[in-house]
Amino acid sequence: MLRIHFSELDLARTRLADAPDPMWEVASSLHRLQTGHGRRAHGRWHADVMRTLRGTSLGRAVRTMLLPLYPRARYFPDFLTPGGGMANLDDALEAILATPERRVTKELARLDPRRRNRTSLHDVAAPEGRRHLTATLRAYHQTVIGPVAGQMQDVLDSERAVRARHFLDGGVDGLLQGLGPSLQWHPPVLRVLDHVDDRDIYLDGRGLQLIPSYFCWQRPVTIADSTLPQVLVYPLLRTAADHVAAHPEQALEALIGGSRASVLAACMAGATNGEIARRAGVSAGTVSYHTRTLREAGLITSRRDAESVLHTVTQLGAELMRTVR
Repeated sequence: MLRIHFSELDLARTRLADAPDPMWEVASSLHRLQTGHGRRAHGRWHADVMRTLRGTSLGRAVRTMLLPLYPRARYFPDFLTPGGGMANLDDALEAILATPERRVTKELARLDPRRRNRTSLHDVAAPEGRRHLTATLRAYHQTVIGPVAGQMQDVLDSERAVRARHFLDGGVDGLLQGLGPSLQWHPPVLRVLDHVDDRDIYLDGRGLQLIPSYFCWQRPVTIADSTLPQVLVYPLLRTAADHVAAHPEQALEALIGGSRASVLAACMAGATNGEIARRAGVSAGTVSYHTRTLREAGLITSRRDAESVLHTVTQLGAELMRTVR
């Protein structure tokens, strides 16, 4: 179990990422390629990636460089996930390039020797090797993460809407208490259950960056070096209410109608069925019908939060609203 200790200042400095962290998503997606865990949830993505990488130079680089660098194991180097959560890919890659060579060498030495022997990873510590690594990471992000970037942002926006409500209702206590079954808040300690390590982290006024992750599966993760800026990467919950449009072009044909547009507008800031009914002036049954249609068209996402279902607008839905205003 991992135990994260907060002071009053740490609680004030706790924050939630507003965009997917590119390097943590790279790391988590590479873990999904190394195990069957989470394969069902990401089945279509996995099949597309395997087909795209097969027989390519990027595919070989993933196999010989990236997978050994990011093993699904107790440890992979902290320099590969720089900063306290960097949402900008260019900044993250620049931070990897700027990491002192001595630190890179030290962290690479901690990798399992059986994995390190599969490739000459020590070359990564040198400047030229690091440039090759960051070029490969950029190509991987563009090829593997890019096609689902919009979907990732939509799911994260839905998560932020839920956490914002928890914060407004219960402050930071409410935010931390609602993070999920694998995270337990017993003030002033956040317990990360089933963590690979049994240790304590004292934030000492640095605060904590909470990073919801699309590709992280079941077990929250953090960096190994407790002296670095602290982050907690946790999986975005998949619930029965979550839905990804399978045939949006067909469902969009059913969108014509004034009341449905009112329901979509009511979802812009995140809303439950009851709130939509009040804002749009329609019945609960009408709300359920319209939200199902909007969800199947890929214009909103819906997720259960306690006894309610919270609906939020996707990027496609927001763009549609902008074009009709």
